[in-house]
Amino acid sequence: MQRKKKTRFQKITMFAIWLMLIAMLGSLIFGAVASLNLI
Repeated sequence: MQRKKKTRFQKITMFAIWLMLIAMLGSLIFGAVASLNLI
């Protein structure tokens, strides 16, 4: 596979995917901590 330069669209989609993953993890951790009444 040849390495192509990433287009702006690809960079934005990758960024959006990372944001969604981090948000999901964050909410999972937040929910777990909240269920333990540590907040």
